[in-house]
Amino acid sequence: MGHVDVAHLEYVLPDGRPLLGDVSFRVGEGSVVALVGPNGAGKSTLMKLITGELTPESGTVTVSGGLAVMPQFVGSVRDGSTVRDLLISVAPDRVKNAAKAVDEAEALIAVDDSEKAQMAYAQALSDWADADGYDYENTWDMCTQAALGIDYWSAMGREASSLSGGEQKRVVLEALFRNPAEVLLLDEPDNYLDVPSKRWLEEKLSETKKTVLLISHDRELLSVAAQKILSVEPAPAGADVWVHGGGFATFAEARKARFARFEELRKRWDEQHARLKKLVVDLRQAASVSHAMSSRYAAAQTRLKKFEEAGPPPEPPREQDITMRLKGGRTGVRAIEVQQLELTGLMKPFDLEVFQGERIGVLGSNGSGKSHFLRLLAGQDVAHTGSFKLGARVVPGHFAQTHAYPELEGRTLLDILWSEHSLQKGPAMSSLRRYEMEQQAEVTYERLSGGQKARVQILRLELGGATSLLLDEPTDNLDLESAEALQAALEAYDGTVLAVTHDRWFAKTFDRFIIFGSDGVVRQSDTPVWDEKRVERER
Repeated sequence: MGHVDVAHLEYVLPDGRPLLGDVSFRVGEGSVVALVGPNGAGKSTLMKLITGELTPESGTVTVSGGLAVMPQFVGSVRDGSTVRDLLISVAPDRVKNAAKAVDEAEALIAVDDSEKAQMAYAQALSDWADADGYDYENTWDMCTQAALGIDYWSAMGREASSLSGGEQKRVVLEALFRNPAEVLLLDEPDNYLDVPSKRWLEEKLSETKKTVLLISHDRELLSVAAQKILSVEPAPAGADVWVHGGGFATFAEARKARFARFEELRKRWDEQHARLKKLVVDLRQAASVSHAMSSRYAAAQTRLKKFEEAGPPPEPPREQDITMRLKGGRTGVRAIEVQQLELTGLMKPFDLEVFQGERIGVLGSNGSGKSHFLRLLAGQDVAHTGSFKLGARVVPGHFAQTHAYPELEGRTLLDILWSEHSLQKGPAMSSLRRYEMEQQAEVTYERLSGGQKARVQILRLELGGATSLLLDEPTDNLDLESAEALQAALEAYDGTVLAVTHDRWFAKTFDRFIIFGSDGVVRQSDTPVWDEKRVERER
């Protein structure tokens, strides 16, 4: 079985700022370990250092048993990649290389029917067989059957962008758990998954014999599956990693107790420092009147000097202080009216009334039309029949699940806040500081982590003055502190909220729920319901 050893790892960002400093930990054979910490603290970077995608300034990484990786974002909405491409992306290198050779040979033979091209194609197919490619295709058939309900040969040519984010992740996860590698690195594997798929993932993590290191902010998943917690804690000299040997259930209390110990150690150091300084002053006075006290005075000076050179105990990691100010505003009594609305090919016609100030959770399986519904309400072009109407003074603010905003790429946060909201540098920095984003002020949008992009989206909603929020999985990439800050902001928000979510903690804060069924029927419930069959029985 495999393991991961990280020893004294240091990494410096291209702008010279230390991101990671002297990080050491071990992920033992067959264990499931979670990596948590603030957005932008270096979790994904640490994963890339383990895979070898990035090179550290110093330190070592040792991995045994083979390595398979799920990046934070597994598909692309723009490059035309297919389901086959998704599966190949997490296959061993020999399979990737053989698949690339087959693709190149097929492209050549399509325009060149010479004997040489045909021989190259035959060789590529032979190499594909030698790389166990046909065996992998059989395995991938099991993956697509489990994730999509269709065989591999029917699914392989479909564009990945035609799948929901959760369907893409489920396909890749099915392949990774069948991968021969004994070590899995999973970066936000639960993002975009619906609740049945999250429960499937929790079961797989509990059952697997593989060694797993995963990044997640899903509190349910962490409490069920993580045997140990690695907390990335930012510091001026670079983030360190604190290892909590227990599970997530005891993590918060253990971290609180750890911070209390920091404070106690500093208090004791200050008290001892004050005593030594007082002793030196007292002995200096005594030595001035008695030569016999001079040696004791010198010894006290030496002791004080050594104590001060050793320095105080380390400062505790700075805790995040995030303040989101979603203001909203009064609207007409009926914020949203829907009549016989049907999104083409996704759901059956349904009616809906949403009243001003309501908090409504939008639940349902992946691919059932939830995200399309929010995009339609936000004014985007979504094929539909029937009608919908926004109430008086309703200004919709849309939070996109994928954070895909091509118009923001290449622009710094300061530039975005100036061009969109006319914020000068001072007020812009103040806003970014409330979101713990001031250090990213000059960073371009595409270089931000998923959680940082989510914070930027929420800040844009705040500054845009939306009176109704249409949130598509807003907590997916947010760290624990940011998710709690968002929940607090929504409680104080004077407006209407519709939120697509699979976050079981977050869902507890809503008034009622709309369930988009896989059968195309849209139902309503007073409680969060993740089992569609139960809803059908209750009706």
